[in-house]
Amino acid sequence: MVELNGPIVTTFIAYLIVMVLIGIWVYKRTKTLADFALGGRSLNAPTAALSAQASDMSGWLLMGLPGAIYAAGIGEAWIAIGLAAGTYLNWLFVAPRLRTYTERAHNAISLSAYFESRFEDRTHLLRIVSALIIFVFFTVYVASGLVAGGLLFEDIFNIDATLAMTIAALVVVVYTFLGGFLAVSFTDFVQGVLMFIALVAVPAMAIGALGGFDAMFGEVERTNPNLLNWIDEASYADGAWGTGGTLSFVAIAGLLAWGLGYPGQPHILARFMGIRSAKDIPVARRIAMAWVLICLIAAVLIGLAGIAFIEEPLANPETVFLTLVQDQFNPWIAGLFLSAVLAAIMSTADSQLLVASTAVSEDFYRRYARREARDSELVWIGRAAVVAVAVIAYALALQGGSVLDIVAYAWAGFGAAFGPIIILSLYWTRMTWIGALAGMLAGAGTVVTWEALDSPGGVYSLLPGFAAGLLAAWIGGSLGRRPERVWIGNYRNATPEDLEPTVKNGLRDRFI
Repeated sequence: MVELNGPIVTTFIAYLIVMVLIGIWVYKRTKTLADFALGGRSLNAPTAALSAQASDMSGWLLMGLPGAIYAAGIGEAWIAIGLAAGTYLNWLFVAPRLRTYTERAHNAISLSAYFESRFEDRTHLLRIVSALIIFVFFTVYVASGLVAGGLLFEDIFNIDATLAMTIAALVVVVYTFLGGFLAVSFTDFVQGVLMFIALVAVPAMAIGALGGFDAMFGEVERTNPNLLNWIDEASYADGAWGTGGTLSFVAIAGLLAWGLGYPGQPHILARFMGIRSAKDIPVARRIAMAWVLICLIAAVLIGLAGIAFIEEPLANPETVFLTLVQDQFNPWIAGLFLSAVLAAIMSTADSQLLVASTAVSEDFYRRYARREARDSELVWIGRAAVVAVAVIAYALALQGGSVLDIVAYAWAGFGAAFGPIIILSLYWTRMTWIGALAGMLAGAGTVVTWEALDSPGGVYSLLPGFAAGLLAAWIGGSLGRRPERVWIGNYRNATPEDLEPTVKNGLRDRFI
């Protein structure tokens, strides 16, 4: 447990004040629901890149992933490979088209509105179902952030876990409530920089203290040679330095499958929608990939360094980063790096709260409760929804559970429900609303059922969920009325004039 002292407390308080000040700074710039939900599509490339990746990685990057490596060995790094590949493909194939398509789809500010417009769904079922999926799975996702925040505060300040999660929830809600999308994006940018510095510095210091990479790997091998195995036909069993460390091919496929989830994550897709121009995306992609690759490698090294550096196995492997920080740095630097854990947690929880609140205000309240509601009213409904989602997530967080396990469930839910639909909406012009609805229900339903059955065969639920969603969308895509507009994805050489819709055969609009 980290020793409670003045420098650490002061650093934490200073960090929290900065986050709240950012929320206050952008408060007056948030006048409409479009401002609150998407920031008026004004993000520059660096902010979009770092905010997307910081909101993506969350507390599991500093706690869940290093903890998994620490407990079971380098075989768990397959998840990092899957995430790196998924990140790159998402920026390359989804980001540019989604940025253009959502603007042309009646300037959709939520995925639910985009689906309804893109597939010309006159029944509004797509909007209702997708908004419900967002609300349910994001509430679970936010709960994972609160659990991670509770672990952090409990470990650092030696306070009751319930009180710790209460503090974590209040901190995130305050600036998200105040500033909406811009506050979330700007704070995520700052948090992304802080996470990067901490992730690089901590393993560098620990490996240096051990005497270099050779010394570290030698110590890990002495502890348990299986911990350095990437692959083995033997069955996989985790545990801190126990018999684990080897993975079956099924387990490896499950870890790599995390990359499939990227096209379906609304909090990441919101950054694609909010960037100021599709022309900024190549720069943003390069920044994002540099950040992701370095941070994932560093997180893996933290887990390995923990095995070599810490003499006795930790009771909770997910605290390995906190332990190394405590042992290696003076209180002022330790306070800064421990704040990075809070930054990782907040950078995801705030984005999730915002997207969930947009589903309530845009897809339910304005659509079905008060169609004539003014923007100022909708902004306050969105803020109220932030509080409501946080309260429900807080109640779920009190049930406990592993940070990585909770994240895995929500990630699979979104990836299976929305991933196939997003891809097909951007690349299959003949896709219908029936296919989209069938894909969503099949994907989400398969994940829920698979998890309820305790993942038969050890297969990660995202794999069968994504396959079921894709198959159902393809079969259902032959049913129902096809969209009247033609959607063309040649964004690379597009000019401003190209982006204007044109009439084809007197009926169809052309979208770049």
